[in-house]
Amino acid sequence: MLISLNVADERLTTAHRAKLAYVYVRQSSVNQVRQHQESTELQYRLVDRAIGLGWPPERVQVIDEDLGKSGAGGVDRHGFQKLIAEIGLGNAGLVVSLDASRLARNNRDWHQLLELCSVFGVLIADGERLYDPRAYHDRLLLGLSGIMSEAELHQLRMRLHQGERQKAARGELRLPLPAGLAYDRAGTIILNPDEEVQARLHLVFAKFQELQSARRVMRYLDRNGLSLPVRPLLGPAPHETVWRVPDSARVLSILQNPAYAGAYVYGRRQKDPSRCQAGSLTGTVKVAIADWAVCLRAAHPGYISWEEFMTNQRRLADNVAHFEAGHAGVPRKGAALLQGIAICGRCGRRMSMRYTGSNADYPVYCSGRIGIRKAVHCARKSGP
Repeated sequence: MLISLNVADERLTTAHRAKLAYVYVRQSSVNQVRQHQESTELQYRLVDRAIGLGWPPERVQVIDEDLGKSGAGGVDRHGFQKLIAEIGLGNAGLVVSLDASRLARNNRDWHQLLELCSVFGVLIADGERLYDPRAYHDRLLLGLSGIMSEAELHQLRMRLHQGERQKAARGELRLPLPAGLAYDRAGTIILNPDEEVQARLHLVFAKFQELQSARRVMRYLDRNGLSLPVRPLLGPAPHETVWRVPDSARVLSILQNPAYAGAYVYGRRQKDPSRCQAGSLTGTVKVAIADWAVCLRAAHPGYISWEEFMTNQRRLADNVAHFEAGHAGVPRKGAALLQGIAICGRCGRRMSMRYTGSNADYPVYCSGRIGIRKAVHCARKSGP
């Protein structure tokens, strides 16, 4: 709601009006920009609010680069950074926004703005009143507005997550499906009607049973010129199946996806704040199978059984050379019997392995920790 004040505010001075007035416009998502145009138009009308406070129209600038971006701090807001820069350069006399939630949804950005406005004597206005961050009571009100804005976002997220979790517990939450599965017209999960997709996935699981290594499966597919079906998750829905060159990551994503075992799973990954990067989709870590929030077995058709899926996961875990955890790793070529097992007597770390000699058949164990290399004759496979 915009309230026009005809009475001159004593906090407005000639020094303020000698500088520029900035109107900050933001909507949290592209859907809000498209579907809630009244809110966007209301924010653009704040230009009249600045003009009513005494700024000429040519000295009122609109910053709307952040339309469609969240104010929670997870993405780069170039418009907000521009506003902060203009305040720090001493070009701003007034900042106008519909409310605190438009400027920031996190206290870090909000208090940075308040501190700069206080240092450079910039006033802040919303649709109802004018604030001076240097005044104690105004600073108190602005601080409470920022806290309530962040708390409101937290409450909205919590309610949405609880509703999503409850729906997923019933198996009714519509989740993105891998390339081998699809939704029919009734919303039921079925195998992809494309027989080529089905045949390729059956081949991947069969070859893993034979070769016991995801990398070997990838090499087999690559040697035979066989691509893998992939359903991109980015872009407008529905997502069509595309074919991509096989690599280890794609083979692993197939082998580790419980949907191919007919299971409905929710909560396979969770956010890790220490790994979050602005403007990217990274920042999540895998959750152990025992800790999945929802796991409904035999919820829909699959390519393998749940028992075979769990066997595959144990095999994949054993293929990682982690001897402290009891994982032997994938058997490798060569005559050395202690690769990954030999420990350096000086630094106590496991020694790396390489082959040398004219025929590249002489095993050498190297201690890279302290830069000392030791050549050790190793026992060759000569029978029992």
